[in-house]
Amino acid sequence: MIGALSGGAGSAPRQEPASEQLGLAGKRPVRLWLPAGIGRGAVLAANALLALVLTASPAAAADGLDGTAMGLIWCLPFVGLLLSIATGPVLYPHVWEHHYGKFALLWAALTVIPLYLAFPGASATAALAHAILLEYLPFIILIFALYTIAGGIVVTGNIHGAPMTNTAILAIGAALASLVGTTGASMVMIRPIIRANDDRVHNVHVVVFFIFIVSNCGGALTPLGDPPLFVGFLKGVDFFWTTKALFTETMLVIALLLAIFYAVDSYLYAKEGRTKPDPTPDSRVGVQGLSMVWLIAVMVAAILLRGYWKPGIGFRVLGVEVSLQDLVSNVVMLGSGLLSLKLGRPENREANGFSWGPVQEVAKLFAGIFICIVPVLAILSAGRNGAAAPLAALVSRPDGTPNEAMYFWLSGLLSSFLDNAPTYLAFFELAGGDPAKLMGPLGLTLAAISTGSVYMGANSYIGNAPNFMVYAIARDRGVAMPSFFGYMLWSGAILVPIFILVTLLFFIRGAPLAGW
Repeated sequence: MIGALSGGAGSAPRQEPASEQLGLAGKRPVRLWLPAGIGRGAVLAANALLALVLTASPAAAADGLDGTAMGLIWCLPFVGLLLSIATGPVLYPHVWEHHYGKFALLWAALTVIPLYLAFPGASATAALAHAILLEYLPFIILIFALYTIAGGIVVTGNIHGAPMTNTAILAIGAALASLVGTTGASMVMIRPIIRANDDRVHNVHVVVFFIFIVSNCGGALTPLGDPPLFVGFLKGVDFFWTTKALFTETMLVIALLLAIFYAVDSYLYAKEGRTKPDPTPDSRVGVQGLSMVWLIAVMVAAILLRGYWKPGIGFRVLGVEVSLQDLVSNVVMLGSGLLSLKLGRPENREANGFSWGPVQEVAKLFAGIFICIVPVLAILSAGRNGAAAPLAALVSRPDGTPNEAMYFWLSGLLSSFLDNAPTYLAFFELAGGDPAKLMGPLGLTLAAISTGSVYMGANSYIGNAPNFMVYAIARDRGVAMPSFFGYMLWSGAILVPIFILVTLLFFIRGAPLAGW
């Protein structure tokens, strides 16, 4: 989004009357219309936000959103939406379940309306079109396709959850996470591992480690694995850079988690004596829906097409250049997802508990996120010349070089409680937003942002989309899952020491494994 947001950042803004800045001189007053159902409170909030924005923002650069001319007030809708996502499922779950789309619409409106009033229409339209056409659509098409294809693959049968068996299932799930995404792998593997351990006295730790490994850390090796990495791919990061650059860190984290799990599971397995009868009859283990695998291969080919096929043909839409390779890639991914609905057996999806609810929620919320983050990215693109200068200073050493440890922990801590895809995108821009530099001389910085955003999504139930889905499925199947803060005791005790070790080995100046 750099090209759409950073134009004119180096020029000093002209100080003009507000009416001239907004292009409203000599025109009738503007009446603001919000969608029905948002209510009087939203109108008052919009007016208050507009008053602050319009008194604090100088003129925009003619060819884009000038981040140097924007105050932190522009970040409020983005922060508000992320806080809604973080608190809604926990503090007011019934309201959130029925109205999350309205929350996203409200915060998006509080971004779009000020943009069109404070900046020239062409600049606002181009920035928003860039976000929707070039970033949101490929993102949501990928999520839809992977979720739909993975929903047609089901693991059948019952095995007994001995420590070595459980460890092997988690290792398989970690490998799948980078191939079909953490959401797809979680939905395929969570029910088999719960069935395998439904006769265990102690089985809470199995699901907790499943969230650590399969729902988060296992997705760090490809852009298919976790939404932040796919966002990076859309920004120009090479598909295989992720695998090469994050391989050592990811193998270390997964190996440590599997080793700790095996030790904990072995202790509890020996302690409990397996006195509970197995409620699931023995049956042969198998996998149904393997025909879906070739659709995943088509998906991978479509994504690689986007990165390596450059025919030089494009279409101008709302001031944004849409390339032929991007259009073809989106169509192929969407077609793969739709074709899986035709080819997959309905009973497989029923066995997986497949429903459209999760995809609908992601589609609505991320539409709001990708809109609300537009001004935030403009501010971050301004670096030390913009309102985010204190944050830029925090992730930089005194000599101006990036502090990889701070990038790792700040992107990670925010990803623990906010959504990790926009968090990744924010720090990507803060690091300069140039994919060539971030894969080259600043490769360690991008590795820190990538691993922090992916790994630390496991720190809470709301850090990554599959976490809460796994929690809900486990609770429904009778597993006494810990509370929100109870889960964080697990993650604090197990994950934080591992992340400290990762920092010492990879992300401090002179670290022994830095750049491996």
